[in-house]
Amino acid sequence: MTDTAKSEQVRRIVADTLFMPLEEIGEDASQDTLRNWDSLQQLNLVLALEQTFNVRFKPEEFAVMTSVEKILKQLGLKGA
Repeated sequence: MTDTAKSEQVRRIVADTLFMPLEEIGEDASQDTLRNWDSLQQLNLVLALEQTFNVRFKPEEFAVMTSVEKILKQLGLKGA
């Protein structure tokens, strides 16, 4: 799977987890811009990402995953 396909998959996971249309989820989407993105959805989102990408995040990593862009960086899909 290409990085572009993985990035699209991250956006789809965010949209599905937050019960929002995919079109509303850009790389700039964050906890500050999406009212559905609360602490419970953050946990659900991290769990979905771990399951989909077969990775494990440390608790301190969850805390910085507050936007699509930061999630992509955490997954190594975007430069730090």
